[in-house]
Formats: sequence, structure tokens, C-alpha cells
Amino acid sequence: MQNFPTKGESETAIRNAVIKFEQEFMGRGPTEVKAFILRDMVLVRLKGVLTPAERQLAKNSEGIDMVKRMRQNLIVQGRERLCNQITAITGAEVTGLFTDVETHISERMIVFTLAKDLEPSR
Repeated sequence: MQNFPTKGESETAIRNAVIKFEQEFMGRGPTEVKAFILRDMVLVRLKGVLTPAERQLAKNSEGIDMVKRMRQNLIVQGRERLCNQITAITGAEVTGLFTDVETHISERMIVFTLAKDLEPSR
């Protein structure tokens, strides 16, 4: 009999993988991360993601655009690695990755769409 991780264990593993990714790939980790599996999606909410320099830049609309573009480019470069980690944890292929940063509150949302529903109907 095979032991599959519980939903909570998978969410914790996803949270830890995203924290490690942010620390290694983005240069620093967020202050708080929560991960949620919702049927065929994984939602990750990261708080405290901006560096002091990014917070300074984000004080005007041009700087906000610059921070968002830079963060978007970094996630594109690390996309394959991050998606592979989510697939390894969930056992489901990642079909999409969507992300945005809200600079006013220093939060980032990442949504992964999956090839299968992880919460089948009962």
C-alpha cells in the first residue's frame, strides 16, 4: 500500500519549496507564505516580498512598473524549476503559472493550474 501525502502535508511542502525558490532565485525570502490546494489549482500567497530597494522604487507609478516587470522576468527565468517542484509534490503536471505583485502591500500571488483535480468529488 502506497502512502500518499495528505492535503496539508502537500501544502506545507509547496510552501517550503516556494520559500526556498524565493530565497535562492529571488535573493531573499518573504516574511510569510501560505499555500492552498483548490481542486486543480495551487494558490500561494507571499507577504513581505519586496526588498528595501524595491519598496523605494515603488513609490511612483514608473517604479511600480519597473518592479513588476523585473519580478515577472525573474519568475519566467525560474518557471521550469518552480513548476517541476510543484509537479513533484502534487503528482500533477503544471499547465499554467500566473503571478502578480501588489507593491503597495508587498504581497505576491502565484497560481499554478494543474492537469488534474487533486480534490476529487466525494
